[in-house]
Amino acid sequence: MEKGTLIEFRVNNQRRLAVIDRPEGKKHWIAIDQHLQAHTIHPRQLTFTVPEERFRPQEIPTFWQQVQPLLDADSLEVAWEIIREENRAITPADLAELLFSERSAVACYAAYYLLSEDRFYFKLKGETYEARPAAQVAELKHQREREAQRLAEEVSFREHLTQALKGETVAWSASDRKRLEQLERYAIAIEPSGQHQAAIDLLSELQRPTQPLGAFQLLVDLGLWSEHENLFLRRSQIDVEFSAKVLAVAHERLTSPPTDIDAPLRRDLTHLKVYTIDDESTQEIDDGLSLEVVGDRQKLWIHIADPTRWVMVDDVLDQEARRRATTVYLPTGMIPMFPTELATGPMSLVAGQTCCALSFGILLADNGEVLEYEICPSWIRPTYRLSYDDVDMILEQGVTGEADLLAIAQWGQRRSEWRQQRGAIRIHIPEPNIKVAGEEVEISPLHDSPARQLVAEMMILAGEVAAHFGAREGIPLPFRSQSPPELPSEEELLQLPAGMVRDCAIRRCMPRSEMSTQPNPHASLGLDAYCQVTSPIRRYTDLLAHRQIKAHLRGETPPLTPEQLNEILLGLVSSVQESSLVERQTNRYWCLEYLRRHREEVWRGILLRWLRPEEGLGLVLLEDLGVELAMRFQRQANLGECVLVRVSRVDPRSDQIWLEEVPAEAPMPTETVALS
Repeated sequence: MEKGTLIEFRVNNQRRLAVIDRPEGKKHWIAIDQHLQAHTIHPRQLTFTVPEERFRPQEIPTFWQQVQPLLDADSLEVAWEIIREENRAITPADLAELLFSERSAVACYAAYYLLSEDRFYFKLKGETYEARPAAQVAELKHQREREAQRLAEEVSFREHLTQALKGETVAWSASDRKRLEQLERYAIAIEPSGQHQAAIDLLSELQRPTQPLGAFQLLVDLGLWSEHENLFLRRSQIDVEFSAKVLAVAHERLTSPPTDIDAPLRRDLTHLKVYTIDDESTQEIDDGLSLEVVGDRQKLWIHIADPTRWVMVDDVLDQEARRRATTVYLPTGMIPMFPTELATGPMSLVAGQTCCALSFGILLADNGEVLEYEICPSWIRPTYRLSYDDVDMILEQGVTGEADLLAIAQWGQRRSEWRQQRGAIRIHIPEPNIKVAGEEVEISPLHDSPARQLVAEMMILAGEVAAHFGAREGIPLPFRSQSPPELPSEEELLQLPAGMVRDCAIRRCMPRSEMSTQPNPHASLGLDAYCQVTSPIRRYTDLLAHRQIKAHLRGETPPLTPEQLNEILLGLVSSVQESSLVERQTNRYWCLEYLRRHREEVWRGILLRWLRPEEGLGLVLLEDLGVELAMRFQRQANLGECVLVRVSRVDPRSDQIWLEEVPAEAPMPTETVALS
């Protein structure tokens, strides 16, 4: 290159103009820029040589001023159209001729500048430029538009975050929602991973902790989540809401009830006094009880809600119920298997209304054994809705005006004794009854009261009759069975304190119940066969049993063969297990949250069993709550021993609690460990 040649080179990827002064060594050149600063240039740094004319460094600013008016990127589109039709490659000088009708130094550099900045119309091939295909140009423009939109959405999202964190009301856009969903997915993650990088970057930018808990707290601060957001539920596949399609079908069933195919068989039992007994908060009323005097005998009637009156085989509601498998019961409320307007409306046995039911009429021997039974679709009119507390009071006081209820309770007691003679096992350990309303949390121990025993016995009785009927008639049903437990020897049990400690030891030995299309004994219930049929609004397997039984009563072949039924049962397993897990995890969280709020209180506890005796780690039941927690003792303690404990530290979010024993004489904290 000659002295005075104007060149463009790059420094840190930035354009620079300079004038060649002299060679430096074999390959390098010394060039002087407009500030008279010398640069040693390697050929690899050289990006363009302005042809023909010679310049002095002081002329560079003037040259650049002359170039700038020519840098109209839109003019490239016109040139691209022409060059594409001619199907030829061009140089910067060719483009200068086409755009500016001259090949001057200013025109050539302006043309080069446009080509080098262009991202759409031309591509460099060797030392010339080729016109891109039209489809490629369109795609590149589309990509730029999408990127511009993304950047605009990102700016808007940051503005909305700032507003929300100030407590201002924000109308989140659809693009905002996508970014918030990334935060939500990260907040429910157990461990960070590569797929959460966008959320991690956002937290880092906002100078917040970049762990999942940081995402959780940000969502709380934004007012999108509650401080007690149920992360277990969010991690699950459980839908809290029903789709618009399902709700529309439910509404249609209410306004245009389907034909009752069981109407010809329905028995009018509306003359019977029907008791429905449940918790006060229960909305889905599945069952009711009656007593009918037949001659000199008393006939028990167990009436079960009949949701198959409203749900057809494999329709939208049936498919939704099968997908959900069960109603989920949480301290904050239930997530129903059917839309609420159906589940708590025409499906339920509502007091004072004529309701469809599947009724089990049963005659018992004096010892509680089933003598005769019948099963029929029916109409009933529930007379009373009673809570368990109401029934306990009636039974305790022997209210003469409720002779039917007292008689039902006596039959329930006989049934219990009959089952125990057959090996039934009863565990008497209270469970926590947890209720959350707004910011209020209440926990009370749920004991096996007379009212609950009464209802349980009647439900077990209906299950025994349904199973016997199915086995006798060859109806494929979802039978539930349980293998005999391998219990500790009588000598070992007698060494344990009677009551809850002994029951706890027995409970540990109880095998899981199993479901099959073939009847088998149920050990802990003391029955030869058992089939759950008493909760068809909230358990899909119960609904299946109803459908199979009712088809047989109509003289039809049950809709499901054993193979088809078994396939459905297998498909329900994961949904049922997930629902049970979410219920357990949620209950545990609220137990710990309740104890966090009552850290200063002292609780009476009973040591039920040792978890790791060599470490002094035992399982303690807090009697006033019905809550079982692990605790490390700093002394020798005996099973069944009553202890006073309080919470030392607790973290509901991490599922950890520290308990310490409070000595009766001089309370002093003991060393504690984190137990989860």
